[in-house]
Amino acid sequence: MSAGKANGGTVDTTLLKGLTVLEHLAQSEAPRGLTDLARALGLTKSNVHRTLQTLAAAGYVRAEPGGYACTLKLFELASPVVARIDVRQVADPFMHALAAVTQETIHLSLLDRTEVIYLHKVESPHPVRAYSSIGGRAPAHCVASGKALLAYQEDEALRHFHDPLPTFTPRSIGSLERLRGELEQVRARGFAINRGEWRDSVCGLGAIVQDRMGKPVAAISISGPADRLKLAVLRRFSAVVVDTARDLSRALGHNPALRMPALPGRPGSGRRTAATLKPCQASAVPPPGPGRSRTAGS
Repeated sequence: MSAGKANGGTVDTTLLKGLTVLEHLAQSEAPRGLTDLARALGLTKSNVHRTLQTLAAAGYVRAEPGGYACTLKLFELASPVVARIDVRQVADPFMHALAAVTQETIHLSLLDRTEVIYLHKVESPHPVRAYSSIGGRAPAHCVASGKALLAYQEDEALRHFHDPLPTFTPRSIGSLERLRGELEQVRARGFAINRGEWRDSVCGLGAIVQDRMGKPVAAISISGPADRLKLAVLRRFSAVVVDTARDLSRALGHNPALRMPALPGRPGSGRRTAATLKPCQASAVPPPGPGRSRTAGS
């Protein structure tokens, strides 16, 4: 048995190689051959062959025309774990930590076609804050969480949007062309900004949360009155929001060392930068209006 050192402890390098081969097969869309796997993973063919034979004997892989592929045993193994995961429960301590740093309202949001749904929130301690409600909705193209999520969807996700886009303030994005340009900027800097585009008195900043496969499954964001979330404040908070999203992604099984895969025709790798931001207009936070649960979060 071979062993090595990692993080101050001893690791079984043979087991580590086996897991690396298994992960590579699980992420492959087609069976992989012995030579192909050895080249991709930087291992010898004899190492990969022994590993595959062991994994096959344990029922995790099988030989198929064209190479080796994973069996459903991985699904059987993961299903009970996935069933126990509540994204809100996992996110809660990260959201409270972010709220403690920013002193603003924190949202965990999901994308539903052209809207975001607020799945969870932590209120700002300030008496004047952005109004929102769990289960409430907001137009995705007008809030930071929505733009963050849209930036990492396939192009077909934008088919739900039609020109002209609905506008709610003078800062709202009113066309698909402008929206596509905005999403390029989101991918370039790694976070999205709401400059008072849904409610002119509320601004925010959000970043995506990724699952174990690197797919965007939610967004975490801060939102608050525009007179508090000015340019300098947004610049100061951008790194901590992105870091919180990264740490939450890791808790959900994502490997932060993996780069976000580039989408066809879309530049940018999701890296964090302190890009130039436009300040928000300052004004009072409006009270919620009647009708469907629409909120002013980000």
